[in-house]
Amino acid sequence: MQMSLLLRQKLPDFPWDALAPYGAIAKRHPQGAIDLSVGTPVDPTPEFIQQAFQKASNSPGYPVTMGTPELREAITAWAKKYLGATGEFGVLPLIGSKEFVAWLPTFIEAQSVLYPDVAYPTYLVGSLLAQAKATPVSLDATSWPQADMAWVNSPSNPTGRVHTESELKAAIEWSRKYKSVVVSDECYLEFGDTVTPTSILQYTGGDNTNILSVLSLSKRSSMAGYRAAFIVGDPALIARILEVRKHAGMMVPLPVQHAMIAALSDEKHVTEQRARYNARRATLAPALIAAGFTIEDSEAGLYIWATRKEDCWDSVSWLADLGIIATPGIFYGEGGSSHIRIAMTATDAQITDATARIMSKVGAK
Repeated sequence: MQMSLLLRQKLPDFPWDALAPYGAIAKRHPQGAIDLSVGTPVDPTPEFIQQAFQKASNSPGYPVTMGTPELREAITAWAKKYLGATGEFGVLPLIGSKEFVAWLPTFIEAQSVLYPDVAYPTYLVGSLLAQAKATPVSLDATSWPQADMAWVNSPSNPTGRVHTESELKAAIEWSRKYKSVVVSDECYLEFGDTVTPTSILQYTGGDNTNILSVLSLSKRSSMAGYRAAFIVGDPALIARILEVRKHAGMMVPLPVQHAMIAALSDEKHVTEQRARYNARRATLAPALIAAGFTIEDSEAGLYIWATRKEDCWDSVSWLADLGIIATPGIFYGEGGSSHIRIAMTATDAQITDATARIMSKVGAK
């Protein structure tokens, strides 16, 4: 009871609750609200993935936590081809990537965790759940202090920034210097726009000790509702994580595992989805610039990271009056206090509508 109370006192309020009043304003717009705040996919899950799931739906027995041999083989082949993974490495399916981000420090008993100073809030939450010291750091790993583990996120959520080869290599060198774990969250890896992202595993030289890459099918294959992700990297570290997950019953449902195999077997649908997101960004970005926003980073991923050099809540309010819901950058740390994050996870028609509303407002000045 005392531990539960302590955790509740330490955990931040769920950030999106603070956005609710602006959502209410947006919903009063005559043409309705366009929600660009939460990056939840709206494009249909490809039919062949749905079929793979349905074919395995008669699944009376428990699945194995490590994944079926067929799934492990599919992940391994994909990692070699698309991540550039070499040397000895392990793989492990996850029930979506967010649960892994939230629980990894606990799994490996980390007492100190580094995470990007502008970042997805769950990195901090995971540290708090583990009662570990959490330290926000810059992207320059040469300046990082010693810690048990560090998170890298490329392409970044929320900024869309892509780590350079030298930045990823510096993170690997930090890991080797301190014998610490580096985990690269690469869930948007296949969604390059002006920059093509690369995996940290491409730069390990085949020595994957203490290095993990986290991948997700949620956005890549419009499978967020399936909760399907996986890790690739240090086989000894993955074995430690697997042992805990087996005890905790953290098993990916067998029909989902079959759907994952299907998704990893095809790149055509990923190419098409990447083109959709990039086209939406290209449609909306000029309107934001016309409205006085500067777009920063946004080189890859699903988002536009923009600023008008004002308090982020003022920008959120301005858009809410147009019926558009955006995410305040403060959700991602103090470094985002003057920024907003706008998701491309809306239909083409909604993005076009949002663009028209902004341009109409700008033209009315």
